[in-house]
Formats: sequence, C-alpha cells, structure tokens
Amino acid sequence: MVNTLTKLSGGPHKGYRANHAKGIVVQGEFVPAKSAATISKAVHLQTAASPVTVRFSDATGLPNIPDANGNAFPKGIAIRFQLPDGGYTDIVSISTNGFPAAKPEDFLGLLNAVAASGPDAPKPSPVEQFLGTHPAALKFVQMPKPAPVSFATEAFYGVNAFKFTNASGTTQYGRYRITPVKGAEFLTQEQADKTTPNYLFEELPVRLAKAPAAFKIAVQLAEKGDEVNDPTIVWPETRNIVELGTLTLKAVDPKGSEIEKTTMFNPLVLVEGIEPSADPILLARPAAYAVSYSRRLAN
Repeated sequence: MVNTLTKLSGGPHKGYRANHAKGIVVQGEFVPAKSAATISKAVHLQTAASPVTVRFSDATGLPNIPDANGNAFPKGIAIRFQLPDGGYTDIVSISTNGFPAAKPEDFLGLLNAVAASGPDAPKPSPVEQFLGTHPAALKFVQMPKPAPVSFATEAFYGVNAFKFTNASGTTQYGRYRITPVKGAEFLTQEQADKTTPNYLFEELPVRLAKAPAAFKIAVQLAEKGDEVNDPTIVWPETRNIVELGTLTLKAVDPKGSEIEKTTMFNPLVLVEGIEPSADPILLARPAAYAVSYSRRLAN
C-alpha cells in the first residue's frame, strides 16, 4: 500500500509521509466535558486538561500539492493527547464522513487502479472499471470537495469505530467527530480558484496569532444493528452524539517540521476505557503508518 501511494505521488519524497505529506503542526490544550466520563473511563476524558499536539494535512504524498486542489482532499487531522504518566494517545481523522473501502485489499485495489489509469490507459480505464464495481468507492470519490476557509473551519470525522467503556463497565461503540466551535466555513469555487497554493498554511499562523481556535470533540454513538466494523457505512444523523470536550489550538509549533518527521500518529495507541473495533481498515492502519514512518526516518 505504501509503495503504491509513493508511486502515485511520484516519490519517494525525502522525509515526507507516503500520504498526507503536506502538514502543519500546532500546540494546544484539551479540556474534557462532564459528559465524557459517562461513556469512557479514559484518563484524558475525566477532569484534568491535557496538552495536545495537532497536525493538519492535505491528502496525497505530494509535499507541494496546492491546498485547494481536488486531490488534496480529504484533509486530515491527527491529535496527540499528552497523558499524566508521560504517555500519550492519538486520534487520527479525515474531513469526510465515510471511507472508500471496507477492507485493506479493496483500498489497495482502488489505489492500484488509479495508478494504472494514466492518460494513455484504455477506456474504460482501470479506475473507471473499479468504481463501476465498488459503489462505496464511487460514492467517496463523488463527494463534494469544498475548500475550507481555514484548517480551523473544517470538520473532521473518525471513520472507524471504537468501543468506549465507562467506570461502571457500560460499553458503547462510537465514532469521533471534531467540529469547529464557530462552525464549518468554506470558500466558494470562485474564491477557491483564486487561492495561493499554500493558503491554508499561510492563514493558520496568522489566525492563531490573533486568537485561539477551538473545536468540539464528540462521539457519535452506534445503536443496535449499526455496522461498527465497516467504515464505508455512515450512521444516520439521528444517532446520539456525546461531547467529549473542547480542543483549543493556541500556536503553530516552530519545530513543526521536525515533529512531523519524527512523530507517527497511531489510532491504536489507546488507553483503558477505549478499545478498537474489529474494523479491518482500522486494524491495518498502524502497519502502513509504520512502513511510511521507517522510510521517513531512513531518509
């Protein structure tokens, strides 16, 4: 998978991730809401605030992809919570509610089809054939791709479910949601066409120098019968959403480039009170991240 992602971006690009290569790191704080402890006994969801390191990113392995380019979607967010014992736990999410594949082999099939569908490919191209037989992938690529005004005005979704357990032993499955406190805000197509290639990366430091940016982190809870192991299936908006707390971003980290290179965000670095579902995509993510990470350090 990492090899195909690297091929698609014309890489390897020394020192960069195979996917979501273009990123920016900010520092901030997470303060849990009282409701968080009702669904999980996780230490960072109780009462104390946690320092956080957050990385926003554009999709693809292209380090210089223009921010408003359609291929730069979905946007990504990775959040590292620093825990009282010196450890950490991560959330890794994207700006689309849903994923194009239910299994790693299907996602690899999509990537390989894209890689084989150059301008000289016969028609229907490999990717057209793939999308014709994989409706979830077709739905994903046809999703609107509005350019956000800022990384701070983009909403993010955890496409994989986790099992949350509270102090009483009650368990519930849920998916993360990370939404701007002031609401999501996007550019018109005309405005997006006029943006500079790095407008999101230029805008965020200016914004945070004036005032912090805040997000609400929440969990959308599954109900009986909801599929918790398939990220292509989006749950109805009628499902209960429980607030976990407020994520406040304070400043871009001046050492962000080094942090990006030496940090591997991992959605399976978990704490007591949060467990993975059996989602094959979720369980495969750390292995792919580790390959990309080792190559990044080697370069």
